[in-house]
Amino acid sequence: MARLFSDLTHKKLRRFRSIRRGYYAFCLFMLMVVLALAAELWASNRALLVKYEGQLYFPTYGAVITGDTFGLGYQYETNYRELKTLFAEQAAEQAGAGQSGNWVLLPLVPWSPYEQDYSSGSYPPTAPSLEQRHYLGTDNSGRDILARLVYGFRTAVGFAFIALTASYAIGVLLGCVMGFVGGKFDLLFQRFIEIWSQVPFLYVIMILVSLTQPNFMLFVGINVLFGWMGITWYMRTLTYREKVRDYVLAARAQGAGLGRIIVHHILPNTLVMIVTLAPFTVVANISLLTALDYLGFGLPPPTPSWGELLRQGVNHLDSPWIVSSVVTAVSMVLITVSFIGEAIREAFDPKHFSRYE
Repeated sequence: MARLFSDLTHKKLRRFRSIRRGYYAFCLFMLMVVLALAAELWASNRALLVKYEGQLYFPTYGAVITGDTFGLGYQYETNYRELKTLFAEQAAEQAGAGQSGNWVLLPLVPWSPYEQDYSSGSYPPTAPSLEQRHYLGTDNSGRDILARLVYGFRTAVGFAFIALTASYAIGVLLGCVMGFVGGKFDLLFQRFIEIWSQVPFLYVIMILVSLTQPNFMLFVGINVLFGWMGITWYMRTLTYREKVRDYVLAARAQGAGLGRIIVHHILPNTLVMIVTLAPFTVVANISLLTALDYLGFGLPPPTPSWGELLRQGVNHLDSPWIVSSVVTAVSMVLITVSFIGEAIREAFDPKHFSRYE
């Protein structure tokens, strides 16, 4: 069976794995991403599994199950924490009769990021509590901080990677064409990029947020509009250098077209720049969304957001668990991705490896 990667790529991957700090940071970051993607399994107010009257229910990823299904007497979504308490009381009463009771399996953090909790008897924010299962406390609206951190991380990572993919798709393609074609085409897009880069990004955000209802895809689109220019300059310069190499001249002599030369010859030899810059672009995108949410120009409430939590922490310094939680989470993610970027840059260093076709 053919190998998925070339020998050169395997050498670079082995080099990356030998850089322990970057490799372990990559493993830690991927673990955080997996946990965030599966957040409903361990941070949600929906039960993982319910046994009632001999029948099993799986509420986590299913449809809404109303309270009257379990004999609670209401037709809105079941409060599974209340249901667990009720089943526990019933089990205690039926213990002497030897009857098998019903039971509920709740996630580790049985709170939704949107759910407000005022059951502690004190006005939020409330300090971390193992009894209430608010492991990092609540914010000023009574919402669980750990749940909002997890779901906010999922939003930030999704934003970062979607914006990265779209920006790089535009920038890499345009940069390669500019560098390869040159001439008036190159000059025209150089002037366009110089003019477009002078448009103030923050003012555009402020205007659009005031005119429209802000949402996730709006911010992705704005970021892509301004985020493709950086990689374009790099790819243009690298393509100018690579197009005069012998392997490109040989491909042109054999009749290869523009698309084939760029995709099959130039891109594999300039991939190091894309791979090297990608982790730092992810850091920049996460920081951008956090900063916009902190300034109040980001995602609308009550969307879970690190920037919104950070603003709450600054406004409630007498509740240090808020600011300490979000600062620790942001720092961990940004440092981890930075370590990954440094390791990739060293592992894919063209001074150690080169490839020409």
